[in-house]
Amino acid sequence: MQAPFSFDGPAALLVEWGGAARLGALMAAWFSQRNLLIVTDRFLHEAGLLEPAKTSLAAEGYVVTVFDAVVADPPEAVLLQAVEQARAQGCDIVLGLGGGSSMDIAKLVAVLLHNDQPLKDMYGIGNIRGHRAPLVQVPTTAGTGSEVTNITILTTGEKTKMAIVAPQLYADRVLLDGALTLGLPPVQTAATGIDAMVHAIEAFTSRHRKNPLSDLFAKEALRLMAAHLVTACTDGSSRPAREAMLLGAALAGKAFSNSPVAAVHALAYPLGGHFHLPHGLTNALILGPVLRFNMKAAAPLYAELADVVGAPGSGGVTERAGAFVAFMEDLMDRSGAPRRLRDCGVPEESLPLLAHDAMLQTRLLVNNPVEVTEADALTLYREAF
Repeated sequence: MQAPFSFDGPAALLVEWGGAARLGALMAAWFSQRNLLIVTDRFLHEAGLLEPAKTSLAAEGYVVTVFDAVVADPPEAVLLQAVEQARAQGCDIVLGLGGGSSMDIAKLVAVLLHNDQPLKDMYGIGNIRGHRAPLVQVPTTAGTGSEVTNITILTTGEKTKMAIVAPQLYADRVLLDGALTLGLPPVQTAATGIDAMVHAIEAFTSRHRKNPLSDLFAKEALRLMAAHLVTACTDGSSRPAREAMLLGAALAGKAFSNSPVAAVHALAYPLGGHFHLPHGLTNALILGPVLRFNMKAAAPLYAELADVVGAPGSGGVTERAGAFVAFMEDLMDRSGAPRRLRDCGVPEESLPLLAHDAMLQTRLLVNNPVEVTEADALTLYREAF
């Protein structure tokens, strides 16, 4: 018998190489609003990556305002600055164009444009009241899956992050244009790609809300990314690899927004908070130790994933599960992503503090197939060091 479950996501998704160059025509067909805020970061803006979209939007009569002050791990102040600019310009529709941080900010700008609910009251799950302005998401990295999720992560203090999870954060439309990822450097390609693979793995092994649809998305995401990650890192101009990675990241996003992530992310967040390491990289650094730690409960699921990614070897459940873990570690080595905390400037004396802070991520730890104590977390950080 099938247990009851639900599965949610953005209203519509378009996959089209070069689609950003006709974004104006697409959006004109989708919405009546014409006063647009683009949320992005300064690097993408100055590099000219927005120009094809802006030219297309202008041709359709859009008044375009660009907010390009998004930074990695964005603090609340960046969000509020974006909202202030959007209100001052009378914006009535929002486009997130960039990496996960830009898309996360775009979600909440769309909410706060027409909502006087205090931001502090939105943290947690299902706490946003009311509606939002129309929202379109266009990712330029293949990793976070933020374009298809209902989650925003903000930095709320000097070292802490908090999540807002609500159905209002799902976009109305998503465009996956693989051409926008062509300029992504190899190390960033590796880190964001592994981030997306972590999303798929943790969705497939999550203790809560795992369901047949999330499993399908997670498996296909892993299949695509396992086959194309190394090529995307070593031959960044490969259209098949870039398209596969971008689609895989979105499918993984759909999976984990319904079957949530767990201990890898819980241990990754303190690394980002204390040392300002990119989120995808922190997931890559901690993935191997957590996979081995979870073997005692997740071995049957890892054995299934071994077949999905084409891990070599045969044998029973334990052997195939081990083959999956070995495959992932070899894949990360071949991708060129940094593999040790010490190589990323994390001092050994900080590990107890990181373990303490990881325990604050109860929203995530509850989903892990194996309970994680503070002592366990410290052991995992030491293994990753």
